[in-house]
Amino acid sequence: MMMIMRRWLTALLLSASTLCSFTAHAEPTVSIVFMGDVMLADHPGQRIKQGHNPFAPFAQLLDSADVRVANLECVIARGGKAEDKPYTFRAHPRVLKLLKRHMDAVSVANNHSGDFGRTAFAEMLGRLDQAKLPFFGGGQDLSQAHTPLLIERKGLRIALLGYDEFFPRSFEAGDKHPGVAWSEDEQVVLDIRRARTVHHADIVIPFMHWGEEHQPRANDRQRELARLMIDAGADAVVGTHPHVVQDIELYQGKPIVYSLGNFIFDGFDDADNNTAWVLRLNVDRKGVRDAHIQVGRIDRHGTPHPAGQPIPINLGPAMPLP
Repeated sequence: MMMIMRRWLTALLLSASTLCSFTAHAEPTVSIVFMGDVMLADHPGQRIKQGHNPFAPFAQLLDSADVRVANLECVIARGGKAEDKPYTFRAHPRVLKLLKRHMDAVSVANNHSGDFGRTAFAEMLGRLDQAKLPFFGGGQDLSQAHTPLLIERKGLRIALLGYDEFFPRSFEAGDKHPGVAWSEDEQVVLDIRRARTVHHADIVIPFMHWGEEHQPRANDRQRELARLMIDAGADAVVGTHPHVVQDIELYQGKPIVYSLGNFIFDGFDDADNNTAWVLRLNVDRKGVRDAHIQVGRIDRHGTPHPAGQPIPINLGPAMPLP
């Protein structure tokens, strides 16, 4: 009897192990980390030239993720001519080495990608390609700008889309010229649906550049568009641009993080502008399974430092704001 019991227990354990292995294979979980605005010109760029690494305080957290994504709030180029606008950001190509080390993808869909004209923007896209650092939210033409970046991890196919809603719109990509993806509702909905049906994505996440600067809560336009994107099939919506963090909303059981604030950025005095959120989403084929935010504090050099423990985002019906 004892021998039979041992055989039965062994078979049960093997069956459980096989079942767990099958379940893990059938439902892989992938961690995606999103950062806010990364500006590597001006003082952060000067410190990089001196050998400093502004990503270093967050390196352990970033290295623990399967996919790392940020909004690249500058053009990386040597050429081009500054546009007539209050702030223009152009980083030296030397910063690409650090970006490649700490990022798996960058969004170029923002109002500073065109600061030095289309020539500099096209140069940056070429340099990103050369560095093998994928980008989205912009391209050499309109078609590329609206094509999702597909990242595959553990058999899970993730589509990232990027859109700019902050002027000047004159830097929108065209049929025959480079630029960013502008946020037109009908086109955004079409892009999300195509990410599913044409590109066969398991997970679709739009990364937005939108909202009003220095406002702690999302405006009506952001809320309307975010819900439209989720109705179209997005699994989550993440935003940047206001230079402060904004509120979080749960819609149809899916998280909307309206603004992550700055990540690497100098030139701000207020604590709100120097607060960074790093968002971690754990996803599988059913969508976002859990999420949390690591708060960061940005020092006078524009470098973020982790502050406190990660804050879980409640994906249940009574989600509090962190």
